[in-house]
Amino acid sequence: MPETLTATRVGAPATAHRGAALGSLGTAVPENVVTNAPIAERLGVDERWIVVRTGVVERRVARPDERVSDLAAAAGARALERAGLDGDALDLILVATTSQDELMPGTAPLVADRLAASRAAVVDVGAACTGFVAALALAASQVESGRSETVLVVGADLLTRFCDPDDRRTAALFGDGAGAALVTAAEAGRIGPVVLRADGSEPDLFYATRADARIRMKGHETFQRAVARLAAITEEAVAASGLEIADIDLFVYHQANRRILGSVGERLGLTPARVVDCIARYGNTSAASIPLALAEAQADGRLVEGARVLIAAFGAGFTWGGLVVKWGDGDGLRGAGA
Repeated sequence: MPETLTATRVGAPATAHRGAALGSLGTAVPENVVTNAPIAERLGVDERWIVVRTGVVERRVARPDERVSDLAAAAGARALERAGLDGDALDLILVATTSQDELMPGTAPLVADRLAASRAAVVDVGAACTGFVAALALAASQVESGRSETVLVVGADLLTRFCDPDDRRTAALFGDGAGAALVTAAEAGRIGPVVLRADGSEPDLFYATRADARIRMKGHETFQRAVARLAAITEEAVAASGLEIADIDLFVYHQANRRILGSVGERLGLTPARVVDCIARYGNTSAASIPLALAEAQADGRLVEGARVLIAAFGAGFTWGGLVVKWGDGDGLRGAGA
């Protein structure tokens, strides 16, 4: 059984380059907690109906004066603090979001300013709920190639602002939040190959138009696509890392819906203890859900140094992707331990 994860795809020629490590989490969520009660009353349903369909019990909802860049910067600052670094240590900031504060500027430059990251390059990453995974792929590539030493990856979304409060399919599903992690150089690769996929042939299943500015989703069809593709990408990512499902300690999926998590787990034969499920507390926080889930697993003792973690997401577009991480900086060239 390999002790480290290679950074080449199965069947690709091996290349001699340094690895990348993932660690040092930071999160930020609004203080305002909204339970199911007022949403259920408005929709004319029982609170239990919401829990059964989504798994959500409560969610954080941003105040009108809170901005996605505020939460993204706060999460990034906490990740840096845990690593004992300041903004000047960052070479690159990647912010995955679908709900930036304005059409322009992007969120990443605002975050860089808040963190006093005067020498960092900045990029917004748009891949809906798969955004954090896509950003990790970019961050790892930059570090492995030697173009960056330390990259801050942030997932942040305020999707409650784009929900139709009268739509039973989405009104109770989403929450607001942000999460961040550092990707740093390591002697041996601890971030495995990232497998990313997309299918734009069904744009009417999950979308939001500029004119309407509301999330619209065909729930049953989206559920079917999400389960099938999350299960498939899990197997692809694990195989690409030279591992088997049994070798993975923890499965951290995008927290889209508890029924999706359960169905994926059943397809892959996973015990519930190996699958992180924190959707009851946060709802679907889009690009923020994976770093929030990682932080929850770290807090409850399941995410520890050296754990093999499968990370995967599925989002509008459709986009989906996955990777295996050996958690922590381990033998990292620069400190970024969780």
